[in-house]
Amino acid sequence: MAQDPYKELGVSRSATADEIRKAFRNLAKQLHPDRNAGNKVNEERFKRVTAAFDLLGDVDKRARFDRGEIDADGREIMRGFQGGGRPGGGYPGGPGGGGGGFGARFEGADFEDILGEMFGGGGRGRGGGGFNTRGADVRVRLEIDIEDSIKGGSKRVSFGDGRVLDVNIPEGAAEGQVLRLKGQGQPGRAGPGDALIELAVRPHPIFRRDGADLHMDLPVSVPDAVLGAKVSAPTPEGPVTLTIPKHANAGRTLRLKGRGAIDPASKRRGDLFAHVAIVLPEEADAELTRFAEVWRKERPYAPKRRP
Repeated sequence: MAQDPYKELGVSRSATADEIRKAFRNLAKQLHPDRNAGNKVNEERFKRVTAAFDLLGDVDKRARFDRGEIDADGREIMRGFQGGGRPGGGYPGGPGGGGGGFGARFEGADFEDILGEMFGGGGRGRGGGGFNTRGADVRVRLEIDIEDSIKGGSKRVSFGDGRVLDVNIPEGAAEGQVLRLKGQGQPGRAGPGDALIELAVRPHPIFRRDGADLHMDLPVSVPDAVLGAKVSAPTPEGPVTLTIPKHANAGRTLRLKGRGAIDPASKRRGDLFAHVAIVLPEEADAELTRFAEVWRKERPYAPKRRP
């Protein structure tokens, strides 16, 4: 025979439905086989706790048990019947005994909700029955730009069930960071689960990330590279004016301090490195061509290979 289900859950006979549900959830988290691999003692205790909640978590079953109409295994109590057997030749927990013992109830239970709560998911396939647990969590991938990961902001995310929610992206958000939206998961008898929003930072058309630093190519005209100039340069916060020194060779690096990304661990702002890229006019220019011909003839030079 099964033990007293109230004792299995550690609650009194006057316990409310919420107290019973809370006791079961706490015990299930501690004893679940996925968290106690190979621990036979905890596995057996988990079976008993599950069966106890299967009885006390059902209002009708609990009332019948309290009135003495069914036993702790959920079987009818035969008034006036003598002997150890049951009609049909069965015994408590044995063949023909009216539904089996804790093992049968354990195998027939529906763990979708509790696995969703404990492990962020969990599928069906262990039968019906249900638990008074919260619904399963749902996971959604949200792509954001580098600018969003630095400054934060609000982004809209769509769920498979058609719902659309606005998500607040924190400053310094990192690739793979997971944001939790309470109560936005799958519904459950004890309330819905949560939505887990996993952030993915899109590749940027201008900036290349290296840790907390950003790198970019800065197009510079030939005259500006020779004579020096002030040019507009993009940053995650918008364009700024950058000074190009005289005789700036291609590949020269200019540093914009504190204009990079944010390190997720230290929250330190990195730098932005602009690499000079000398660009000729898109269309052929006759005067520039003549100038280059004279220069090459009268003042030839061999560019040095940079390490």
